[in-house]
Amino acid sequence: MIRVDAIWLATEPMDMRAGTETALARVIAVFGAAQPHCAYLFTNRRANRMKVLVHDGFGICVALKAPATLASVGL
Repeated sequence: MIRVDAIWLATEPMDMRAGTETALARVIAVFGAAQPHCAYLFTNRRANRMKVLVHDGFGICVALKAPATLASVGL
């Protein structure tokens, strides 16, 4: 189980096509480093998709949440 002690929400939208490295670069640009056991949340411009970057102390995990209707058509 991944422990999350703090959640940070980005104030500017992010392109959801961006990968792990781009999301991590934004975290480092703002905070200086990705802190262990912290989650960083990003949304797109329309705020209908969310990307979560979590540092678990050993590595980085990224998850994407999109509307269920997009998932049902394979997008």
